[in-house]
Amino acid sequence: MQKVSINGTMINYYFHCKRQLWLFANRVGMEQNSQFVKLGSSLHKTQPKRVKEVHFNHFAVDKLTKDYVVEIKKSDSFLVGAKWQLIFYLYQLKQKGINKKGRLEVFQKYQQNTKRTEIVLNKKIEDKLKNILSDIDKLLKAKHPPKAILDKKYQGCSYFDYCFV
Repeated sequence: MQKVSINGTMINYYFHCKRQLWLFANRVGMEQNSQFVKLGSSLHKTQPKRVKEVHFNHFAVDKLTKDYVVEIKKSDSFLVGAKWQLIFYLYQLKQKGINKKGRLEVFQKYQQNTKRTEIVLNKKIEDKLKNILSDIDKLLKAKHPPKAILDKKYQGCSYFDYCFV
């Protein structure tokens, strides 16, 4: 298997479902069938004031301001993965000499306001991210995906049919 560059989506999937991460990294793409992914993509397209994607080598951030790297999510479900996705972006940019704080914004449907969480990199967070990246690297080297875990929380997953039907 060729070396896969870890990206922000993979970081997020690591916290959501390691099987989903492995499948995604091995090009088993099911996102095109997901209503939730379509909703997120729609948010990015219809909210140009909120989302102004900036692309780097193997990742894109939703928005870059003078002080912040901003990651925008459509809902507050699975925020742990979203937080670490943003930390990954901050770390990647720091490696390029760009030091910013992070801001996670959750767009609330039917409301004009947005929930915001600020993230600042420090040595402890960077060390934990390095451990996560190492764990992901080991997971991606496996010949087979982790076993599927049937749990109610995965019913909206874009890989649900692949894993359980």
